[in-house]
Amino acid sequence: MVSKRFAHLAAFLVELGTLSTSFAFPGMQVPNMALLRRQPQGEGSGSSQGGGAPVEGVDPPPPPGPPTFTGTKLVNDADHPWQPLRPGDIRGPCPGLNTLASHGYLPRDGVATPAQIIIATREGFNFENNAAIVATYLGHLLNGNLVTDLLSIGGLTPKTGPPPPPPAHAGGLNVHGTFEGDAGMTRGDEFFGDNHSFNRTLFDKLVDFSNRYGGGFYNLTVAGEFRYSRIQDSIATNPEHQFRNVRFITAYGETVFPSTSSDMKFPDDFHRSSVPASNENAAQVLAAHPWSPGFNADNQVNNYVEDPTSADFEHPCRLYEFVVGAVQELYPNPTGILRRNLIKNLHYWYQGVNVNFGGCPELFPYGQL
Repeated sequence: MVSKRFAHLAAFLVELGTLSTSFAFPGMQVPNMALLRRQPQGEGSGSSQGGGAPVEGVDPPPPPGPPTFTGTKLVNDADHPWQPLRPGDIRGPCPGLNTLASHGYLPRDGVATPAQIIIATREGFNFENNAAIVATYLGHLLNGNLVTDLLSIGGLTPKTGPPPPPPAHAGGLNVHGTFEGDAGMTRGDEFFGDNHSFNRTLFDKLVDFSNRYGGGFYNLTVAGEFRYSRIQDSIATNPEHQFRNVRFITAYGETVFPSTSSDMKFPDDFHRSSVPASNENAAQVLAAHPWSPGFNADNQVNNYVEDPTSADFEHPCRLYEFVVGAVQELYPNPTGILRRNLIKNLHYWYQGVNVNFGGCPELFPYGQL
């Protein structure tokens, strides 16, 4: 049984890792050194407007509390007009975050604080607050600059501040194996060279499945068939296919909340949901073609091996433990401001985890303040 609170999280992980059809945290797949396998490439200095890196370290504030109003409202309004990208603006694998930045709900340069991301996703998509906290801080812990409290929604940029000590990287949401993952609905696998651009071929396939299985509409039947097809496509073509831990969760969430805008623009009359968004139908999508977390072993296509240790919908605390272990690998010996901020951000993340997962004991790899 998938709990409602965990379903809320799965929905948001999609949107933040994928609203990537990827709105993503899209895929931490394998523990240990695999998280450190690929380092991101720089993308220039970014634009002059937006977050910008502070000169000194920031004492990270607690995540924002729940909003007072959670009903429907016009999102594409006069206060948030769409604007085209300027030179240096950053976008990434998550269409939802890209769209929020292009409408000014997030800094338009694509560099933001965790609080800005949480508030923007609530305002633009009416995501449930605790699920937004879990997803945002997960991405920030693995891909953000914890000293300056800034995260790139795309690739590595000096706008987030001086880089952390290796093996950490502050590489943004483009980094493969953390937020972004394989078998996306409208994004290609990182193995093929582009994990963040809108893929017209995949979108056309999604339209075809909607016509074949949904009579021209996208529904849960279409979601189940398309999700299974994308998994099989990736297994058959990507020797490095990974589909476990965070990616397993987000992949099913993204099929319930697909985001397919190629121009990062809300429709003219776009209204957010009338209630905080949840993802109670992810289990139904999985039930159409039951599947277990796993990966292509030995870097060979069509060599899928199940991973019984992976997090899944029945074992959410494994996700928490996995991520804490991944953070320890990225930051094995932090000191000073970095250690303080790791302790605080891990606790902020756990506050959401405790609500959404329930029953997971809090871990303190760097001690307590």
